[in-house]
Amino acid sequence: MSKKAVIVISSHVARGSVGNRAAVFALETLGFPVWAIPTVTLPWHPGHGASTRIVADETAFAAFLTDIENAPWIDEVGAILTGYMANPAQVKSIANLVSNIKAKNENCVYLCDPVIGDLGGLYIPQETATKIRDELIPRCDITTPNRFELSWLLDQQPPKTIEETIQLASQLGPEHVITTSCPTEKLNQTGNLYYNATQKFLATHAEFTDPPNGPGDLTAAIYLGHLLDKMAPDENLSVTTSSVFEILQNATKRGSDELTLESDAQSIVKPNNRISLTDLT
Repeated sequence: MSKKAVIVISSHVARGSVGNRAAVFALETLGFPVWAIPTVTLPWHPGHGASTRIVADETAFAAFLTDIENAPWIDEVGAILTGYMANPAQVKSIANLVSNIKAKNENCVYLCDPVIGDLGGLYIPQETATKIRDELIPRCDITTPNRFELSWLLDQQPPKTIEETIQLASQLGPEHVITTSCPTEKLNQTGNLYYNATQKFLATHAEFTDPPNGPGDLTAAIYLGHLLDKMAPDENLSVTTSSVFEILQNATKRGSDELTLESDAQSIVKPNNRISLTDLT
């Protein structure tokens, strides 16, 4: 039986493995057809330095998404994944796309990765971040914020403990919340915290010093792929965290400033080692 397609909407870089480059590779490696839509095209990740940005005209972008939702093959789509947004108008158009596709297919899964900032603050305009909070978070089934993004979406301070992270996740709204970069009780450790109303799991691993960009994009895509394959949340969190940790570890060993996904496809499918979970339920 063929797998459902995933619409992936995020940034595109010519060099590197972030945004759509990471998400599309991961999902296709897991066997999913992908309809990829760039929100911005860049030569490289902004963390490497200033560069030219190509952003579609707002009217053209909206028309493009309307074409997608009215495509004769729209029944092929089983999920939507969104990441980086270039402006507020894109958020509005994407919100319409999600609503209209879900109206046609109530089983379509929407994962919103709210790519808005980190502990250094917002790295997109506040108006865009606010639109993501108000228009996309209420529409999604799953969201994967880092701990800064989780706190910003709720106008709170970043959580300093596991308990504070759980409390914020319970207030956000979506049924499933995965908080990356969750604080842990161990020094030099970080974790991914899964929350729903009845289950709470934490997968912890060693922190990296100055890791390559893209682990958040990769986490969202791998988790979504396994979810579409009916993997249970606890196993999914363990496998996804293990895959991303292994890929980061490999890129760091190679001295790369980018994820080396072309060499690590097997880690996406089946990581060599599994990170154990703490059941916090």
